[in-house]
Amino acid sequence: MKYIPGGVIFMVNKFYCAKDNGKLHYGHCALTGFGFMAVQIAWIIYNAYVPLILKENPIISNLAWGSTAVGIIMVIDNVFGVVFQPLFGKISDRTHTRFGKRTPYLMYGIPLCALLFIFIPRISVLGVLMLDIIVFNFIMSTWRSPVVAMMPDFTPSEIRGDGNAVINIMGGIGVVLGTVAGKIVGAIMPDASESVIRNNVFLFGAIVMVICLFVVVFLVREPDNRISKAEAAQLASDFKKSAEKKSGIKQMGLTKGEKKSLLFMLIALFFNSNATDSIQTYFTTFAKYELDFKESDASLIITLFAVATVVGAVPAGKLGQKFGRKKTIMGGWVGVLVLFLAYAITRWQPLMYVAIVFGGILIAFVTINTLPLVLEIGGLERVGTFTGYYYTATFSASIVGPVLVGGMFDLTKVFSASGEINYWSLFFYCPVCFALALACMSQVKHGETQTISDEMIDQIRDENED
Repeated sequence: MKYIPGGVIFMVNKFYCAKDNGKLHYGHCALTGFGFMAVQIAWIIYNAYVPLILKENPIISNLAWGSTAVGIIMVIDNVFGVVFQPLFGKISDRTHTRFGKRTPYLMYGIPLCALLFIFIPRISVLGVLMLDIIVFNFIMSTWRSPVVAMMPDFTPSEIRGDGNAVINIMGGIGVVLGTVAGKIVGAIMPDASESVIRNNVFLFGAIVMVICLFVVVFLVREPDNRISKAEAAQLASDFKKSAEKKSGIKQMGLTKGEKKSLLFMLIALFFNSNATDSIQTYFTTFAKYELDFKESDASLIITLFAVATVVGAVPAGKLGQKFGRKKTIMGGWVGVLVLFLAYAITRWQPLMYVAIVFGGILIAFVTINTLPLVLEIGGLERVGTFTGYYYTATFSASIVGPVLVGGMFDLTKVFSASGEINYWSLFFYCPVCFALALACMSQVKHGETQTISDEMIDQIRDENED
C-alpha cells in the first residue's frame, strides 16, 4: 500500500465499536469480528484435513520419511506467521487509503486465499499442491495481523477487554463452522464419497470466508484515512526518530536467579506448546488410521480440546490467584500427563473423550498463567521485551513440534514388525513433553508477584494471538 495524496474524510466517531456513552457497541463489534471468523474457519479446516491430504499423496506416502515431510509442510504457516505477520501488521499501521488501513489487506487477501483454499484437496500433483499451500500460507500471513488489529482500532482501550470477548465469540463461531463443515456437507450430500465431501468442505470454508469479507467491507466500512504528501513526510520523520530513540534505550538487567527462572520457564513453554500443537495437528490422522473414525468426526473431537481451553480460562485465572501461578501451572501439567498416559496405556475409548475435554481445561491452567508469570519476571518496564521472549518460545515449538512428531512416526514404522506407523505413539510423546515441562518448571522461583494488571496482560494477548 502507498500513501495517497489529497483530502481526507474521517468518520465523526472514530470508535466504531463504541457507543456515544462510551460503552461497547456489541453489534458493531460482532460485525468487525467477521474478519476473525474468516481466519478461524480457514485454519480449522486446514489443520484437520491437510495432514490427511498430504499423507495420501502417492509421492509422500511412498517416502520412508513421509510423516516427517508432512510435519515440515504443516509448519509452513507457523514460519510465515513468525516472519510475515508482524511485518504486515506494521505496514498496515502506516497504510493510508480510501478504504482505511486494514480493510485493503482483507480485500485482496481473503478472495485469493479462498480461491487457493478450494484447490487444496483437488490437486494430486505434489509440486502444484505445494505451490498452492505455500502461496496460500503466505497470503494468509499478510492479512491476519490487520484483521486482528481492527477491533483495537475501533474500540477505546478501557473497553477492549469486552470487545476482545466478542471477537473471540465470532472466532469461536468460525471454529464451530469449520468443525461441523464435514457434517453439513454430508447432510447435503448423503451419498457422496469421503473425498467428495472433503472437496466440498474446503469449498464451504471458502464461501464463508468471502461472506465474512462482504460483511466487513460493506457493513463495517473502515474510514477513509488518506493523507497529504506533507503529512506522509512528517509521519515518516516521526517514525524514524521513534526508532532511533528506541534503539538507544539500554535494557535493565536481571539477577542471576531471575535469569535462571526465565530460561527454565521459556524451555517449559517450548515443551508445552510442542505437545499441544502436536496433538491438534495429528489427532485427526490418529483417529482416522487407529480408530477408524470418519474425518469429519475426528475433526469434531479435537475441536473439543480447543473449546475446553476456552471453558477453562476463567477458573484457571482464579486458581492462579488463589494458589499461585506456579502451582496451578504444574497442576495442569500433572493432570493432562496422567490423562493422556492413561489413555495411551488402556486404549479405552471413553477415556479418550475424558482426556481431550479435561485435558483442554487443564491446559488452560497453563496458558492463562504462564504469560503473566513471564511478564512479572521482567517487570513493568520490560513488558514488550518479555512478551517477545514468551511468543518466541511458543512459536518455536509450533515450528519444531510437528516435524519432531512426524520423525517419531517414521521411526515407529522402522521398528514396527508390520512396517506400519504407530500413531498411538502420539499419546506417549505428549506426556513426555509435559514431564519435561514439569521438570523445568520446578526450577522457576520468580514471577508470583502481581505488578502488571490483568487488563494489560489481556491487551498483550489480543495483540499477539489470532
